[in-house]
Amino acid sequence: MPPYRTPSLLRLRFAAAALCCQQRRPRLPGTPPTRRPCFPRLTARKSPMATASSSPSTPQPFKLILGSSSVARKHILEEMGLEFQVMTADIDEKSIRRENPDDLVMVLAEAKADAIMSRLNIADYQKEGSQPTLLITSDIVVVHEGIIREKPTTKEEARQFLKGYSGGHVSTVGSVVVTNLTTGKRLGSLDKAEVYFHDIPDEVIENLIDEGVVFRVAGGLLLEHPLTLPFVEAVVGSSDSVMGLSKEIANKLIHDALRA
Repeated sequence: MPPYRTPSLLRLRFAAAALCCQQRRPRLPGTPPTRRPCFPRLTARKSPMATASSSPSTPQPFKLILGSSSVARKHILEEMGLEFQVMTADIDEKSIRRENPDDLVMVLAEAKADAIMSRLNIADYQKEGSQPTLLITSDIVVVHEGIIREKPTTKEEARQFLKGYSGGHVSTVGSVVVTNLTTGKRLGSLDKAEVYFHDIPDEVIENLIDEGVVFRVAGGLLLEHPLTLPFVEAVVGSSDSVMGLSKEIANKLIHDALRA
């Protein structure tokens, strides 16, 4: 077998377009019904708020803190046209457990917000005439065959995760929490998506593990990685949600938190 080579960006775009046009393969009785493939957009649309706030003549009317070091989440906020600073929570996520994935991601996002706020002088943000400051935190888990999967910790665990996705599908459950540091108001919401995969060659799985990036994402799930993208059959939901932060929910919570 010839060595696997990373596809060029142009080839990836054609692969993405082809996936959208392909008819889903028949599924056995008892499996989820056929859905229209919804491949992640490669060019994101900016919200009206983001467009206005990013205009040179219209400064962003609030300050924003992203409570995460995630490269994907920073990229998503940048695509929304938002200006922000980064702070990390540095909490022991493994010490916080819930059996229900909805509960787990929400309590983790809130715990991250609490940890960051404990290091801030909140009174500074509540002075009269202060510009509103928002703190946005989030969390995501992968659910496969009813089992919650967080970041893999070993090569064997990562291999087990990725082989399980091959030719099948996984769900993601993500939370977004926005805290208005000026008013003390906190809002949160959940978002869910599904990702369907074609068969993923073992060589690709081993290359992903050797690269190491799978250990930094929930469930080792990489949606837009050059090695993974050609094997994504369909996405039901938004790609930004799968990557860790729903733009739609973040935008709504920011709007609502500023009015709170």
